[in-house]
Amino acid sequence: MKIYPEKLAGELGRGIAPIYLVSGDEPLLVQESCDLVRKALRDGGYTERDLFHVEGNFDWEQVLFSANSMSLFAEQKILELRMPSAKPGDKGGAALTAFAESPPQDTVILLVMGKLDAQSQRAKWFKAVESAGVFVQVWPIDVDRMPRWINERFKRCGLTASREAVDALVDRIEGNLLAAIQEIERLRLVCSDNRIGLNDIVEGVADSSRYDVFALIDAAVGQDHLRTLKIVKGLQIEGTEILYITAMLARELRSLAAMASKLGEGQSVDAAISSSRVWPKRKAIVARCLRSHRLESLLQLQSEVSRIDKMVKGIGRGDPWIVLTDVMLALAGRPAMKLATV
Repeated sequence: MKIYPEKLAGELGRGIAPIYLVSGDEPLLVQESCDLVRKALRDGGYTERDLFHVEGNFDWEQVLFSANSMSLFAEQKILELRMPSAKPGDKGGAALTAFAESPPQDTVILLVMGKLDAQSQRAKWFKAVESAGVFVQVWPIDVDRMPRWINERFKRCGLTASREAVDALVDRIEGNLLAAIQEIERLRLVCSDNRIGLNDIVEGVADSSRYDVFALIDAAVGQDHLRTLKIVKGLQIEGTEILYITAMLARELRSLAAMASKLGEGQSVDAAISSSRVWPKRKAIVARCLRSHRLESLLQLQSEVSRIDKMVKGIGRGDPWIVLTDVMLALAGRPAMKLATV
């Protein structure tokens, strides 16, 4: 069964499925969907969770072992598999097909994947999973839907926002949902009467003079390596969570790589940008970046971002802030920039 995030809570209220697949490239909506599934399962008595990160030469035998092992502490458990590539391979596909066709007793499987392309959705394993469980397909919030989404988030926090305030916030966050949630939470904490007007947004922007992730990414995409270096050092000094930065950076690089691929197919810069729904205020800096980078260099930067993630998790060597600085400067087009190697 395929549903969208806004229908997930209702579906969970009707009962628990043996397998859930949450897929998409919008981190906030994927995270919130997974949180809803986990909460419903915990409320249903699934108190144990085995977590697996499916990368590289992943050993699917350990998942099979976990699925068939009785717990000493709980009768029901969750098997959560996080798969950024959304491509399980032959062994993974066979394992997922077996799970879907004969779900382990007292076990629910939660698959968290990147965006599934059309080819993956025609695969045997996917059809088996969708038939046996629930497929939550997460799409980004487009420009036309963003004001409504922002307004609904204000209401969830008990706030009433004017149309001008909503439009101003939409303009500020430029499609970044995590930034929107942070700003709404800040407004909830400082608002005295639960009403948000245009001045609240404008004053908040003025007060928020510290460096932020979005300014960093825009500086790098805009090929301003001096400002990029200044901001990344500011973020490090402030103690900003580096994985939050890399999550936003990875999303930006995926978008840039997709547009660079279209350029390689013969599309013009303007056509590639338009088809990717780049926000109007960012079109100029994105075009500048695409004229400075080929697809190969963007893919290399994506690989370096993955290295940072491994360093932070303790499974890779090196200083993640040094590598992040190198990546940001390389994206910003610093001459003769050489990425750090292990």
